[in-house]
Amino acid sequence: MKKILIMATNMNVGGVEKSLLSLLSEVPKGKYDITLYLLEKKGGFLDFIPSWIRVIEVDWYKKIKPIIMQSPHQIVKNYYLNNEIKRIPGFISTYFISKKTDNRYFYYKHVFNQIPFNADEFDIAISYQGPTDIIDYYIVKKVKAKKKIAWIHFDVAKHNINQKLYEKLHCNFNKIYVVSEEARKNLLEKFPNNKEKSEVFLNIISSNYISEMAKERINFDKNYKGLKIVTVGRLSLEKGQDLAIKVLQKLKEEGYKVKWYCIGEGRDRGLFEGMIDKYDLKNDFILLGAKANPYPYIAAADIYVQTSRHEGYCLSLAEARSLNRPIVTTQFTGVSEQIINKYNGLISTFNEEEMYMKIKSLLDNNEKRNFLSKNLEGDNLDTISEINKLFNYID
Repeated sequence: MKKILIMATNMNVGGVEKSLLSLLSEVPKGKYDITLYLLEKKGGFLDFIPSWIRVIEVDWYKKIKPIIMQSPHQIVKNYYLNNEIKRIPGFISTYFISKKTDNRYFYYKHVFNQIPFNADEFDIAISYQGPTDIIDYYIVKKVKAKKKIAWIHFDVAKHNINQKLYEKLHCNFNKIYVVSEEARKNLLEKFPNNKEKSEVFLNIISSNYISEMAKERINFDKNYKGLKIVTVGRLSLEKGQDLAIKVLQKLKEEGYKVKWYCIGEGRDRGLFEGMIDKYDLKNDFILLGAKANPYPYIAAADIYVQTSRHEGYCLSLAEARSLNRPIVTTQFTGVSEQIINKYNGLISTFNEEEMYMKIKSLLDNNEKRNFLSKNLEGDNLDTISEINKLFNYID
């Protein structure tokens, strides 16, 4: 039985984690010996991982996390306080070399010097949550495997990554999976040497599973008689909830009886809560938090809106399509692979006035909402067969 290592940050409720969960759920029990390494063994999806998969929190991340996250001044101070003075000259020199050459590879080489090589040997090692510096570097430099796969879920044209670091790391991967055609195109513009080894691998979606999960009974503001807008995504500027808040303010000023519900959690919750208070939307823009099963909320929405600034492939948008919701979305990487403008959804630039007008047109016209929903009904969104690409490559 072939041994596979998959590595990710954690199992928080998010799009990348959900795509990993979907992938793991489609692997037949007993086909492979799979170990999942997590930097931190936590998250709302943790309990949904198939029981036969070995889940391990790496023991070295807590040691290097402060070095990655803190300022150089604080790192030197910590070395001094922890009686690791011998590490200070090496850290300072590699920090300045990395900064001068704009090459983070030297920096990570210093950081990982104290991390031992993994004692196990694998047939396949997968850095799933890419591009993630720590995970990619560990798989390349500290893991022994016959084949290594990098899995890119973000648009590298928009995601801030260190060019020289990834040129060096990508040389050591045998295969690079990218989650949309447009994201692969952007990857090759930045890293043309990846052309032969890169391939599109769509996120796995099961329409039947989503439909069944959407039947769960929930108490979703049942007494409210107005229209409901739903957005799914972690609370971060990348996902654009700030645009949503501004658009809702305009709609309320125009007298629309509408509430906007956001499913997700994230580092920018405080920022958005401040905006909600500023625009006096406390009873109208509702932060529902993370939901392991967002599908009943999407299914109950009158309109589903995606406000992302950028995506690799937007899984929540695909899920809203699967549930035939009228959709308004911003124009990000991969959106044209999902939405035909004015046919099965409306596409807007990341612009407050344009997004407002698109949503307003659907609020005003129930027939238009029904038209978009009906045109989604015939779409075959199942991508379960994508997993055969991985099986074929492994075998």
